[in-house]
Amino acid sequence: MRTTVKMKPEHRSALLSLASRRGQKGFSAVLGEAIESYLAGEMDREKRRKAFRALAGSISEQEAEELRKTAQELRESWR
Repeated sequence: MRTTVKMKPEHRSALLSLASRRGQKGFSAVLGEAIESYLAGEMDREKRRKAFRALAGSISEQEAEELRKTAQELRESWR
């Protein structure tokens, strides 16, 4: 599928250079790989966000406060 994408000249140059080193005339394959990688990363980040949100309420307020205090004490000891 053909489409128009606006990009910075330095990005276009870098993509063309990478494609050239791979023996490719255009940068469509390189751009396709980049898009696939980005989309896979987004899916992974969303899974991690969901897992993180599922942890809400898994410790009590008292446990959370104790953890905050311990973390603060550790940070102060680093100095």
